[in-house]
Amino acid sequence: MGLFEKENRFNAANLISFGNIAAGIIAIYFIVKGDFFTAIVLAWIAGALDIADGKVARKYHLSTEFGVQLDSFADFLSFVVMPSFLLFYALRGDGELSALGEVLIGAIFIYYIISGLRRLIEFNLKVDAGEVEKYFEGVPTPLGAILLWVLYLLFSYGVIANPYLIAALVIVIAWALNSKLRIRHP
Repeated sequence: MGLFEKENRFNAANLISFGNIAAGIIAIYFIVKGDFFTAIVLAWIAGALDIADGKVARKYHLSTEFGVQLDSFADFLSFVVMPSFLLFYALRGDGELSALGEVLIGAIFIYYIISGLRRLIEFNLKVDAGEVEKYFEGVPTPLGAILLWVLYLLFSYGVIANPYLIAALVIVIAWALNSKLRIRHP
């Protein structure tokens, strides 16, 4: 089975998706180590791979149900779980939150992760392999990740220094993932 055979689970498009997953996992490792810069670089690599897998799948007619599901798992890890970890660890700082504050903010990120997972499942239920709609309903998870990274930057540079305000904005983004907002597909 070759890289450009649709039936191959390890075709070119799926290998790119697996690379996205690997970048997300490695980014989480660096977040836990406190190396946010490397994690962010890996997150942007995951984003580039997410764009590339779809383009390769469409160009070489490699779109399959397996590929759609794989892409969603990659999106879940790299654009829902990983940016949640990044922002949560940044808000935790060096133990500046109380234990109760850490639990509260942790619960907000669990809400965000569940919202992101729901969004991806709902999207998969509506989409056929290889089809692209003109508009997304609700904020797509890659855009949600970008919004979390913006919050990370605002917090890191002291523009918004209050972790509870950042957490409140995370709730708004989590809501937007499954909202009726219409976002034009790139």
